[in-house]
Amino acid sequence: MEIRVLRYFIQIAREGNMSRAAEVLHVSQPTLSKQMTDLESELGKKLFIRTSSGLNLTDEGMLLRKRAEDILEMVDKTTDEFNSLDNITGGDVQIGCAESYQIKYLAQVIQKLKKEYPDLRYHLSSGNTEHVTERLNKGLLDFAVIVQPPDLSKYNYIVLPETDKWGVLMRKDSPLASKEKIVFDDLKGLPLICSGQSLIEDIPRWCGERVDQLNISGTINLFYNGSVFVQEGLGYMLTFNHLANTSNDSELCFRPLEPTLETKMYIIWKKYQIFTPIAQILLDEFKNTL
Repeated sequence: MEIRVLRYFIQIAREGNMSRAAEVLHVSQPTLSKQMTDLESELGKKLFIRTSSGLNLTDEGMLLRKRAEDILEMVDKTTDEFNSLDNITGGDVQIGCAESYQIKYLAQVIQKLKKEYPDLRYHLSSGNTEHVTERLNKGLLDFAVIVQPPDLSKYNYIVLPETDKWGVLMRKDSPLASKEKIVFDDLKGLPLICSGQSLIEDIPRWCGERVDQLNISGTINLFYNGSVFVQEGLGYMLTFNHLANTSNDSELCFRPLEPTLETKMYIIWKKYQIFTPIAQILLDEFKNTL
């Protein structure tokens, strides 16, 4: 299975059309069609179903697409790493991030380094702890920023200097907006939105076994989408402070939980990880600064 053929396969899957994929790839359609026929023969599985609207992936095709995207991302990252070995002015660094205002510390470190290493290029991807650690374990990320204590058998880490405080994001015309702090009984019966991870890892630290009494009407993994649902009146979101626009022009407001619930954030990387020069420089600056 050749890398080139996997790139062909991914482009066809994205376009849903052999002719358009051939144009993008600058190869002839018969050549592309033969490559896919050979790939199906090699795997012993049919990858595409032809329909009136174009080409759809079979179940086997969808599995290959997921695997191929990971493989190609790893190949591209490896190529970038080798290209960066002799580049003392910069290179690419991949960072997976949870959502938090403390990401400002990463921005400050990178801003400082870019003055000395102008070709430093950073690539941020957002996700929960499970998502970013999976990508870190696969070697697709150099660092991850997570909101759970790291597994010390797998990772080294730096603790970010502040904590994220939990509270409730709501509309300003909500009855709870008149309160300064939100206690557990305030939330009973209300439609609540939170991340699936926080429902397991964080909210029970605040209310213990009573978490089962909360009316969780929906879960999210990215803050912004949840805030839109709150703005549209679908519920109240349990989340970190400083993520939403709660200025005078906003329809939203934030009220902290009582008792206070806080979460630490950690920059992690794999034990015994071999870094590119620019990633090592960034790590050293993280250690010196944070």
